[in-house]
Amino acid sequence: MKRVALLIESSNAYGRGLLLGVVAYARAHRPWSFQFVEQGRGDPPPKWLANWDGDGIIARIENRRIAAAIARSGLPTVDISAARLVPSLPWVETNDAAIARLAAEHLIGTGVRHFGFCGDARFNWSKWRCERFVETLREAGFACSVHQPLERKQRQVEEQIAGIARWLRTLPRPAGVLACYDIRAQQVLAASRQAGLAVPGDIAVVGVDNDELLCELCAPPLSSVQPNQQFAGYEAARLLDRMMSGKRVAPTAHLIDPLRVAVRQSSDVLAVHDTDVAAALNFIRQHACERIDVSDVLRAVPVSRRVLENRFRRLLGCTPHREIVRARLERVKQMLIDTNQTLAQIARKTGFEHVEYLSVAFKREVKTLPSRFRANARKALAGS
Repeated sequence: MKRVALLIESSNAYGRGLLLGVVAYARAHRPWSFQFVEQGRGDPPPKWLANWDGDGIIARIENRRIAAAIARSGLPTVDISAARLVPSLPWVETNDAAIARLAAEHLIGTGVRHFGFCGDARFNWSKWRCERFVETLREAGFACSVHQPLERKQRQVEEQIAGIARWLRTLPRPAGVLACYDIRAQQVLAASRQAGLAVPGDIAVVGVDNDELLCELCAPPLSSVQPNQQFAGYEAARLLDRMMSGKRVAPTAHLIDPLRVAVRQSSDVLAVHDTDVAAALNFIRQHACERIDVSDVLRAVPVSRRVLENRFRRLLGCTPHREIVRARLERVKQMLIDTNQTLAQIARKTGFEHVEYLSVAFKREVKTLPSRFRANARKALAGS
């Protein structure tokens, strides 16, 4: 039985998801004996590591002391941190560009035209999410204001929130804000209240990690990009298994795509001041899976097709038809993750006449096949 050390914190949803993915791999393939104690991200290496007689390590290498201890061990190791403190190791991380793109597309789809990013300059993943969020918005014709709160000790968190509130007051409204992770998003919500701004009316807020307990404890409940941390843990275990078997694994990045935006009240708003476009969007969201087309939208919103399409392009950057397809595919993704229904059943329930058309549309928009999307989403927990 291989002995594997897990230097992963379990105090947050992302770390727990990684651990579940590792366990799922071991259960599905070969039993491992785990060496695991609660480990904070900034903690020094555990004392037992210096003399530990194990076979491999999976670690979030977040500081130089951990990096040095792992290097001294000489054991096969997979890094699951974005810090990249040991470049010679293979590493598994979230696809931060894909996370930023999902968040940007969601916020653009609400109709807001002013944007902000609230980050944490200590972490690469925050920097990468910021860069791609700003870039995605720029490509769509929008600017983005960026705020990086200075890190304070816990007793000074009120100063952080006050600084965020001052920044939020400078944003044109309504605005859409992506916070680099859910805890920062919780601060943005607190700062919005302090600034007297309504959420989501004045500020629509999205976090990252979809920590369900934290998101539901927020007021209002927090929308969040849901990463696939279980699959990340599963992939890290797969790579380590190869290394412990004597196979070479290149020190390259293995980036895991997010699953979706889990939409809650903090961003569930249509901030479109054109009443016809807002009415059309409402109609599409309510009826997209009923095999509607643009002619059905025009019966609900009595304007000409050319006028509606021009307004959609100007305000949303897409056509009514594209918005119908996008709304259907969001429902498809939800059903692929949350149900065991076949693709044929999902196609019928989401307005696609043929499975083949669903597959083509899904591949074009999501860049992968529905079957692969479902497999990646469930691989860790299913152990397959």
